[in-house]
Amino acid sequence: MSAEPLTPESSRGDAKRRAILDVAHDVFLAQGYAATSMSEIAAKVGGSKGTLYNYFRSKEELFSAFMNDICVSQAAIYFDPLRPIGDGGSVRASLIDLGVSLLDFLQQPDIMAVHRLVIAEVGRFPELGELFYQNGPKRGEIRFTEIFREAMAKGLLPPADPRMVGQRLKDLVMSDIYMQLMWGVQDGLGAARTRAHVAESVDIFLKAFGPAAR
Repeated sequence: MSAEPLTPESSRGDAKRRAILDVAHDVFLAQGYAATSMSEIAAKVGGSKGTLYNYFRSKEELFSAFMNDICVSQAAIYFDPLRPIGDGGSVRASLIDLGVSLLDFLQQPDIMAVHRLVIAEVGRFPELGELFYQNGPKRGEIRFTEIFREAMAKGLLPPADPRMVGQRLKDLVMSDIYMQLMWGVQDGLGAARTRAHVAESVDIFLKAFGPAAR
């Protein structure tokens, strides 16, 4: 079945939704979740609050769309270009590339800002933790699971629970580094330090889950 052709009405609707998300991005990151109102976003977009509710039924739904917009677009930049594990190189080299992409993704200002925002607000709004998890970390967990399931199916890694194995690599790559970045203890690792840290993490990972581990 062919896709429905774009009409002027649908194009205008897409542009309006994009404008709302752009404003929500700026307001949520500047003011946080609690201090942001749908009325303020509607005023900044230009239009009535009723029009805003035609696109997003609640502030929670808008916040979820805002996080999804950031996480999906950034993840595509860092993970879509990656080749499957072992494709054209060693397993170790592929895992290092994967880990570097993960750490580069997590160091992006918008990703860190959203994480900080959720941590700051989740005590008063517990639902934000679930929204963040569904739009960010869970998507990464699913992606890593698929990557490791494929590598195991090809015999490049010993059979195991691909979700667990993917999470162990993620944990090693993030270790204490990500929290130091979150706390502002470090401003950024730079390309060389990022790769060196990831390489060390991958070597530890391969001792437990690599081809010679079993």
